[in-house]
Amino acid sequence: MALHNLTYIQTIPVSIDTAWAFFSSPSNLARITPPEMMFSITNGVVEQGIHPGMIIAYILYPFMMIPVRWETEIVSVSKPFYFEDIQKSGPYDYWHHQHHFREIKDGVEMTDILDYSLPMEFFGELVNTLIVSRRLDEVFNYRKQKIEEILGYL
Repeated sequence: MALHNLTYIQTIPVSIDTAWAFFSSPSNLARITPPEMMFSITNGVVEQGIHPGMIIAYILYPFMMIPVRWETEIVSVSKPFYFEDIQKSGPYDYWHHQHHFREIKDGVEMTDILDYSLPMEFFGELVNTLIVSRRLDEVFNYRKQKIEEILGYL
């Protein structure tokens, strides 16, 4: 199992409390996911704030209109600085996503750290090289643009 790591950093000109309120609300995931992925939460969790043990189930279409059911669990929360989720079931062999928020001059530095691996060893590595790593970059670049729009600057 090859473990892959991606890190995305974005500066947001809001208070750490505003950043936390936005990113710790599962309902905002759909707002920052590319629309062609048709992301929707399927377990009814919409307006609750996150907490350890929280399960979020959703369906999305990340590639070629193939539906993917995915379930993540919030495993750690340190309001307003950090939370992390892991995949309980879904397309990856392993998925661990850390969300870090740090106050800086004129705003917040947000860092997303992804560690993941795909099933099927060699074939999974080929799929990662050809599709998955690029798609993740596209998704996080889209998120960066949407966050800039939603939180009021370009």
